[in-house]
Amino acid sequence: MIDRPQIVTPVAPEFEQFKEDLSTVLYSEAPLLQSAIEQVLRSNGKHIRPLLLLLTAKACGNPTKITQMAAVIIEVLHTTTLIHDDVVDETKQRRGVASLNAVFDNRIAVLTGDYMLAGTILRAAETGNITIIKIIAKVCRELSEGELMQIDNAEKHTVNEDDYLKMINKKTASLFSACSEIGAVSVNAPIETIKKCHLFGKYLGYCFQIKDDIFDYYDDLNIGKPTGNDIREGKITLPLLYALKTAPEKESTHYMKIITQQDFTPENVSALIVFAKRHGGIEYAEKQLKKYKQKANEIINNFPESEARNGLLLLADYFTKRAN
Repeated sequence: MIDRPQIVTPVAPEFEQFKEDLSTVLYSEAPLLQSAIEQVLRSNGKHIRPLLLLLTAKACGNPTKITQMAAVIIEVLHTTTLIHDDVVDETKQRRGVASLNAVFDNRIAVLTGDYMLAGTILRAAETGNITIIKIIAKVCRELSEGELMQIDNAEKHTVNEDDYLKMINKKTASLFSACSEIGAVSVNAPIETIKKCHLFGKYLGYCFQIKDDIFDYYDDLNIGKPTGNDIREGKITLPLLYALKTAPEKESTHYMKIITQQDFTPENVSALIVFAKRHGGIEYAEKQLKKYKQKANEIINNFPESEARNGLLLLADYFTKRAN
């Protein structure tokens, strides 16, 4: 497993400053809202996205005040999307901690998310950088589109890999590409470098989501969601997509019938997991994961040698080998 401190080391001072800024920014004088914010902070994750932004900025130049502001903006935006996703998916736990909608209710969760989203837009404006403002606005739109595409795919039982990739590009990869792009923009990197950073983040986002999809097929309490959760929600992810495409027609038709009828009993969910594994779905997903990691590495390996560049390579490794 990747030693995460090695990834953070090149931007350790900036990362500590980010955590301090985050705790200050997420504050409200309204008691109910502050209680909700404190619940959100208790379930805060690894801060991978701001770390990606800081490392990219350092690999392209010297992090600035705008870089530090952008790291906080990205984390608050990401947290906002998680709050809204939990409401949409009726999720009651995240990373082993009760979700905001479970502790309070959907009304409080949605309004807290809206408050944080407004704060994200305000802070983006405070950077005074129109490019960053545009990137933030664009990613907000793409994240919403991605979630709606996922819902639509689940309802229509889409089994097309191209549609799956379009969905994860918007739902997950768009935020990672925004992190890398903003990191480069914040240090005034050349336009060609900014474009490369955007693409690097996109490939990392693909890796992150495909790895998440693989987790759904294994029973591990450290992952933070129950096995088969995606299947129960009608989400046909890459391992199952591949199995449905390559299995004998009679078998594939049988399992597709379960999906279209939404007959997700515990027995059927287990059978779908076994089916995906038996027909090489996990191996195919792992192969695609390695392909996108290689594409990401090819971009960063062309950057000048530095601790930050090596940190980005380690981060790509972490994305593909993480255990949760």
